[in-house]
Formats: sequence, C-alpha cells, structure tokens
Amino acid sequence: MNTDETLQQQMENARQQLHDLFEQYGFGHACVLEQSMLLDELINQYNRMFQTQKTYKNMQPM
Repeated sequence: MNTDETLQQQMENARQQLHDLFEQYGFGHACVLEQSMLLDELINQYNRMFQTQKTYKNMQPM
C-alpha cells in the first residue's frame, strides 16, 4: 500500500468516525469538532501531496 492509498484510507476512516460521532452527539459537541479538524488536516495533507506531485511532474524535462 503506497502513501496515497494509506492517506486515502485514513481519510475514509476519519470521515466514518466523524459521521458516527455526529450521529451520537450532534453537530456542536467538542469531540465532533475535534474529529472534523482531524479530517480537515488529513485532507490538507492529501492536497499538499497531490500539489507537490503535480509540481514535480511539471518540472520534469520533456
């Protein structure tokens, strides 16, 4: 499993946990907000990784 797949799996797990916490506690509960921030950070990591890969590919000589 490569880094991309691992990060995607972490994002999916975090999304599912966020959904479960929301169902249990509602929108404004601290644990729901904390999980939301964790998911946001995973998404940001994924986007940074994708942007880095895209930039690197554009720098390759043709």
